[in-house]
Amino acid sequence: MKVLLVNGSTRKKGCTATALQEIEIQLHAEGIETEWFQIGNRVLRGCTGCEMCHKKRENLCVYGDDDGVNELIRKAAECDGYVFGTPVHYAAACGSITSLLDRAFYASSKTFAFKPAACIASCRRAGSTAALEQLMKYPAINNMPVVSSQYWNMVHGNTPEEVRQDMEGMQIMRTLGRNMAWMLKLIELGKENGLEHPQLEKRQWTNFIR
Repeated sequence: MKVLLVNGSTRKKGCTATALQEIEIQLHAEGIETEWFQIGNRVLRGCTGCEMCHKKRENLCVYGDDDGVNELIRKAAECDGYVFGTPVHYAAACGSITSLLDRAFYASSKTFAFKPAACIASCRRAGSTAALEQLMKYPAINNMPVVSSQYWNMVHGNTPEEVRQDMEGMQIMRTLGRNMAWMLKLIELGKENGLEHPQLEKRQWTNFIR
């Protein structure tokens, strides 16, 4: 079993990475492999709604070979769970992870469906709950079990050193890692005993226009 850790920060070893690393330690202790996807300083455009991902690219973004979106989709297909991490920018998830997940989920929602996901936020002082609510929209719309912790999944600090001093935040990350491992093992045990995910009904679309 493998979990993909998605670092939405431009900083490879910054505050968001520090929180993800704390989760990773617990996953490894539980025998779960990890892989990283680092956004870094890539320039990510927003989704244009061209639908070429469904018409011509077989659930890959038509622009995604240039900026890593298709790399994420391919990595995601090989993983069993996900942790999406973001720094807080203006009380919201950063623009790069928003563009990344908009396009990846639109192009290839089936890649992620029915696999557990967690979202975490890192902030200096405030805005973390709003950023978390924003990120949680992705698993919540896509039939993904949500992994929680003992408090909202956030850390505080302006540097990695300060984040490590956030003892409650670090404990939340450790608990999250153990909870993710527990859920993955439960899902695997279910599969071994013939329990598959629910079958979906044919999608009903309703437009609220009268």
